[in-house]
Amino acid sequence: MMYLLDVNALVALGFINHEFHDRLASWVQSHDSPRLASCSITELGFVRVLAQAPSYGFSVTQARTLLLHLKETRVSPLAFIPDAHDVSHLPTWVRAPKQITDGHLTKLASANSAMLATLDENIPGSYFIPK
Repeated sequence: MMYLLDVNALVALGFINHEFHDRLASWVQSHDSPRLASCSITELGFVRVLAQAPSYGFSVTQARTLLLHLKETRVSPLAFIPDAHDVSHLPTWVRAPKQITDGHLTKLASANSAMLATLDENIPGSYFIPK
């Protein structure tokens, strides 16, 4: 199974001081190097979160470099899922603005024989990364 990491999961995996880094690392280790993937939305979100939050202390360039390093140096490099989905692919359960990206990523993962892996247990059709 391939797992498309949502933004929070990707940040937790890539940033060792993230509060959920150990949770992501344990999950990855327990699955004998699962096939992980990113996409444009999750990669851009990774850079935005690390560069925007003062507590992380990254510049855009530093966050980009960290992500590129993460993508290339894992035992099993992150796959990249190209995104050609438009708004017509949003699932019917999307009702609120905060659900739009989650719905989009869920459908993108499914269309690519993957599952959205997330730290949010409220996303229909996704895989909740266990505690």
